Amino acid sequence: MFEYDTLRLIWWVLIGVLLIGFMITDGFDMGVGALLPFIGKTNAERRVMINSIAPHWDGNQVWLITAGGALFAAWPLVYATSFSSLYVAMYLALISLWLRPLALEYRAKIDSDQWRRVCDLAISFSGFFPPILFGVAFGNLMQGLPFTLNSLLMVEYHGSFIDLINPFALLCGLVGLLMALLQGSAWLMMKTTDAVYKKARMVTQASAVLIPFLMVIGCMAINHIDGYVIVSAMDHSSASNPLNKEVVTQAGAWLTNFDTYPWMWFAPIGSVTMPLLALIGARLKWDAIAFISSSLTNACIIFTAGFSMFPFIIPSSVNPSNSLTLWDSTSSELTLNIMTGVAFVMVPIILCYTAFSYRTMFGRLDSEYVERNGHSLY
Repeated sequence: MFEYDTLRLIWWVLIGVLLIGFMITDGFDMGVGALLPFIGKTNAERRVMINSIAPHWDGNQVWLITAGGALFAAWPLVYATSFSSLYVAMYLALISLWLRPLALEYRAKIDSDQWRRVCDLAISFSGFFPPILFGVAFGNLMQGLPFTLNSLLMVEYHGSFIDLINPFALLCGLVGLLMALLQGSAWLMMKTTDAVYKKARMVTQASAVLIPFLMVIGCMAINHIDGYVIVSAMDHSSASNPLNKEVVTQAGAWLTNFDTYPWMWFAPIGSVTMPLLALIGARLKWDAIAFISSSLTNACIIFTAGFSMFPFIIPSSVNPSNSLTLWDSTSSELTLNIMTGVAFVMVPIILCYTAFSYRTMFGRLDSEYVERNGHSLY
C-alpha cells in the first residue's frame, strides 16, 4: 500500500492525533473532575458538572486505550521501553483513572453526604493526577530516559520513579494540568448556566493567562536542555534496529527542527496565541470560541513537543545511540500496512459516531433539569 518510510511517518502522525484526541476529549472530563470541589459548592451544582460529562467520558477515555493499543502494535520497542521505564508513573495514572468510573457510577447509590464527598474527592483526584503525570512523563522524554538496549533489544532501565521528579518535568506537569483545567472550564461554559457558568468562566480566563506564561518559560528552558542529534546515516526503509545509528547530545538541539522546517513554528506560536484567544472568548462570553481555542491550545502544545523531538520518540540519557526513533523502532512493513488499512476504514467511522453522539447530547444543563430527572441522571 505504502512505502515503509511513509508508513512510519503515517503512524507517527496517527499516534500524535490519538494523543491530541485524548487531550481534547478526555481533557475536559479530567478538567471538569478536577474542578468539581472548587466550582460545585452544592450537590446540585456538582451533579450539573458531573452530568455535563456523563454521556461522553467513557467514549473519550477510549482515545487513550486506542493510543496504547496502537503503540503496542505499531511501535513495540517504544511500548516496551516506555512501560518498563515509566511503569510506576503509568500504573499510578491508571489507578487514578479507575477511580472515575467507580465514583461516578456509585456516587448516587447511597444517600449520604459523606459518601458523596468521598466520591467527589475521587473524581477530583482522577482529574488532577493524570494530566500532571502525563506532563511529567513528556518532560522526562524530552530530557531522555536512563535506559539501554542489549544485543537482543531487551530494555534495561537504570533509573527510579524519584528520578522522574525534576524541575523541568514538574513544569511540564503543571502545563498538563492547566491544559485540562482550561479544557474543562471551557466545556462547562458551553454546557452550564448560572453560578457554575460564572465560576467556570473565571477559571477559563485564569488558565488562559497562565499557559502562555509557562510555555514561554518552557521554551527558554528547552534552549538549555541537551537535545539529541543523529550524526550517522540512516536508512528510513530498513528493518527496525535502534542499535544501527550514532547519536550525540547538544544543548538546544530540540530547537533545530524549527530552523530546518520553519512551518513548524505554527505549533509553539499557537500554544501561546490560542490561549489568549480563549481568554478573549471567555471575557466576551463567546463560549464556543473559548472551547475551540482551548482545544487548539492542547493540539498546538502536543504538536510543539512532537516537532521538537522529531524523529526521536524515546531518547536514552545513558547511551544516546540506543535512543528510539520513528525510523528504527516500528513493527514490520506488513504489520503497518495492515494497520493503516484498518485505520483508514475505522477512524472515519469512529469520528462520525463521536460527532453524532456530541450532536445528540448538545445543550446546556442547570440545577432544575437535574432535579427533574434525578432518577435517570448521575
